[in-house]
Amino acid sequence: MKRKHKRLTFVIVAMALVGVATGLVLYALGDGVSLFHSPTDIVTKAPDPNQSLRLGGLVEEGSVQRAEGSSSVHFRVTDLENSVDVVYEGLLPDLFREGQGIVTTGKVVNGTFIAEEVLAKHDENYMPPEAVDALKKSGQWQGDAQNANTGAAK
Repeated sequence: MKRKHKRLTFVIVAMALVGVATGLVLYALGDGVSLFHSPTDIVTKAPDPNQSLRLGGLVEEGSVQRAEGSSSVHFRVTDLENSVDVVYEGLLPDLFREGQGIVTTGKVVNGTFIAEEVLAKHDENYMPPEAVDALKKSGQWQGDAQNANTGAAK
């Protein structure tokens, strides 16, 4: 084989290996990605029950119900336009309370969000950036007037 053919073969094999490696990385990342959704997104476009996603918004006032003798908690998350029922089995963060911003990870089953993890705000003005974006998108955001800290880098 001539040097030119050897070089061309090497380049083609190298490009094929880079393509395969890129495909494997994208496949591996695809399984671990949780897309963010607001309650309005979930109500209007029911996601696949097998899809892991993140739900963000405010814990609806008067919606928190703790099951007797169990660590199961039922509550509603709202973006002030729509609300989604959430069921969580486990201990909630100390900062979890009604009217506060949260982001929760889980799956939607029969219209109810089954949470695997609940993250609460970390100070009195914090709201997760995704929840702020969802509230702004729905036209319900009033935080700029209150100088709310969205946790975004400035």
